[in-house]
Amino acid sequence: MSEQLPTLPVTFRPGRTRAVLLTAAAAIFVVITAVALMLEKLSPGERLSFILTAALMAGVLAMLARVKVVADESGVTVVNIVTRRRLDWAEILQVNLRPGDPWVFLNLSDGTSLPALGIQPGIAKQHAIADARALRALAEARSIKEPGKHEG
Repeated sequence: MSEQLPTLPVTFRPGRTRAVLLTAAAAIFVVITAVALMLEKLSPGERLSFILTAALMAGVLAMLARVKVVADESGVTVVNIVTRRRLDWAEILQVNLRPGDPWVFLNLSDGTSLPALGIQPGIAKQHAIADARALRALAEARSIKEPGKHEG
């Protein structure tokens, strides 16, 4: 394999998508709050409900922007929208990003598949493909130590 492995620790995240989501979150919060403060006929409770709704919408967008995959010497941490899962390298059998997939899927030793939203081809397809290849190379290099031996 002639691919250069990334230096660990490395964080994979959809940078452009994250920037769009965080910018939209800030803009939505500012605009809705400004509207709530400028509308003279609103009661204080109604203003507050506008602002809380804006905060809720911004919070949801911020949660969508938090996705990432962090690889270090001992394994991988997958942070999705509301979940975080730590995996040892040996648990990752395969890293998949097939044409049309919305994000990377990790095939795990327990027979399940874990979506890794931190690598997604949405806005930056080539960047996501490069990240998927790098994670695949890391998983292959670190999990194939003793082929006949399985932990668990």
